[in-house]
Amino acid sequence: MFGPFDKLFDLNRDGEIDVAERALEFAFMEETIFKDENEFGEDYEETELELAGIDPEELEYMGDDERREILEDAGLDPDDYDFSELEAYYEEFNAKHE
Repeated sequence: MFGPFDKLFDLNRDGEIDVAERALEFAFMEETIFKDENEFGEDYEETELELAGIDPEELEYMGDDERREILEDAGLDPDDYDFSELEAYYEEFNAKHE
């Protein structure tokens, strides 16, 4: 018995939906239904950095000059963002491991 999308996921065209095909169908449907929600089920709002195409986690691993250049290239003011605590952490970490 086929559901409305089963034929799309009958990948080997044997007329039956096996476990792997059913799992793929389920994953597709779940992604489609919940695409605008984050893992906590709340609506996700992108930050200003994400809207500019910048991954905030990548900024954490950049040097100060590189971070400043990336933010300026994206049309953002680097002085609006505080990475001082992060820089202090890395300085302390590096001092301990030298």
